[in-house]
Amino acid sequence: MRNAFIDELVAQAELNDKIALIVGDLGYSVVEPFADKFPTRFINAGVAEQNMMGLAAGMASEGYHVFVYSIANFPTFRCAEQIRNDVAYHNLPVTVVAVGGGLGYGNLGYSHHAIQDYGLIRMMPNMLIAAPGDPMEVRGCVQYLVSNPQPSYLRLGKAGEPCFHKTIPELKPGKWLMLDKNVDSKKIILTTGATLETAVNLQNKLAYQNYSIGSLPLWGMGVKGLQINQAMEYDAVLTVEDHLVDCGFGSWLNESFLGTQVKAPKLEIRALNPNICGLVGSQKELNILGGL
Repeated sequence: MRNAFIDELVAQAELNDKIALIVGDLGYSVVEPFADKFPTRFINAGVAEQNMMGLAAGMASEGYHVFVYSIANFPTFRCAEQIRNDVAYHNLPVTVVAVGGGLGYGNLGYSHHAIQDYGLIRMMPNMLIAAPGDPMEVRGCVQYLVSNPQPSYLRLGKAGEPCFHKTIPELKPGKWLMLDKNVDSKKIILTTGATLETAVNLQNKLAYQNYSIGSLPLWGMGVKGLQINQAMEYDAVLTVEDHLVDCGFGSWLNESFLGTQVKAPKLEIRALNPNICGLVGSQKELNILGGL
């Protein structure tokens, strides 16, 4: 996903001279194609994430669309106040890019576990979450965000994610993207982020073979109202995410029915168990221990 992101960002920056990239002293072997081609639009802010986010907000207020790139929790929880007050509140075109979403950096311990980030970001009304499931969805997310600059959060897997789409999908906020439609079934596995692979593997199990598979790469507080009609097409919806259940994607979908007279379909949430918060291990090991 990282490589697909930087390739697409370079392609978009060739067409738009207001696209800038700021990193927090990392991204080596990934960000060089952008840094080498657009040195005046690339800044290494150092290990100073809060300053980095304030800098991005300032540049965005002067007309730039700034992509801020760092690992897992560093561009989110470490500078939550700057995202909330400087970026989201002022509705500025800053895209916070977090690489290693979920347990992508699980071998570095809890400080690098990005398993509460959905909860933080989705509490901000102006923020749009972009959580692609494969490299093609990454490109689709970047294309949408560049065409619709706004406060946004792009959550990437670390590396090596398989590609499930043959072409770049056209994405719309709140719109479910069908990967495998079973016309004879009224059940669906709906995922967001890098757990698209988990959903595909889950479909191979006998209990879920008749389920369709869909993903929702673009979502947030502003598009909850679009979920009811889509969910009501099914008798059962199974959500899959590499995040804690609390304040996660499945909880967000469930909340879309609150305050309405509509009875929600059967909703099952497959997410991470909080017991993995104190564990160190590979992404695969921790996902298994966490229930994925």
